[in-house]
Amino acid sequence: MKDFQREYLLLSLCGLSCGLCTMYLGGYCPGCGGGDGNQSCAIARCSREHGNVEFCCHCSEYPCRKFEGLDDYDSFISTRNLRENLKSVQTRGLDACKAEMAEKITLLSWLLSNCNAGRQKSLFATGVNLLPVEDLRTIRARLESASIDLPIKERAKAATTLLQEAANARGIELKLRKKTK
Repeated sequence: MKDFQREYLLLSLCGLSCGLCTMYLGGYCPGCGGGDGNQSCAIARCSREHGNVEFCCHCSEYPCRKFEGLDDYDSFISTRNLRENLKSVQTRGLDACKAEMAEKITLLSWLLSNCNAGRQKSLFATGVNLLPVEDLRTIRARLESASIDLPIKERAKAATTLLQEAANARGIELKLRKKTK
C-alpha cells in the first residue's frame, strides 16, 4: 500500500484528529495516507477497496464492522470523537472541518508554546481534541489576559486548571483511555 495517498491528512479516514496528535506534531507519523506512515491500516486498505474514499463516512457501507470497538480506547490521541468528526464532515462539509481543525491546531500550538512546562503536551492535545473550539478560545483569552506574565510553571498550572474546568463542565475526562486486557 505504498502508493496510498489522501488529500487531507489532518483528519484520518476513520475520523481521528491526526492534526492534534502528539505523534503527528512531533513528526513521528505523517498522518493517515501520508506516504510511509501507517500503511498497514485495515481502514486504509478498505478505502482502497471502496474506490479510495477520502473518509469512511463517504462509503456506502459506513458504518461497517471495522468501526466496532475502534473508539473504545485511545492510542496517542483520543478516539472518543471519531464518529462526531465524520458526522461533521457529512453535515458541515470538509471546508468547515478544515477551518475548525486549523483553529484547533493554532490553539494547541499556542498552549504548547506558552503554557507547557514540559509535562502538559498530552493533556493539552487531549483537551484541544475533545473540547469545543469555543471553550478553547475562552481558555486562551483568559490565559492571555491573566497569566501571560507568570512564570511558565504557573501558566502551565493555570492552563491545566482551565482545561479541566471546561472538561468537567461538559462531563469530559481528559485522560487517554487504555485498552483493557
